[in-house]
Amino acid sequence: MNRELTWRKSSRSGSSGGNCIELASMESMVAVRDSKDPHGPVLVVSRAALRDAVRAADG
Repeated sequence: MNRELTWRKSSRSGSSGGNCIELASMESMVAVRDSKDPHGPVLVVSRAALRDAVRAADG
């Protein structure tokens, strides 16, 4: 990723750590990473794919 991204932590994340993700908006995509590993891998997905995944998980 060539540009600096602005990461936002999930609003469902607690202050005690645990399973948290961070999201960063890109032009037509969304970058997702593990908040405990900010220098680790980043998953880039379309907005539609992320929306569908959240809806399926909320189920």
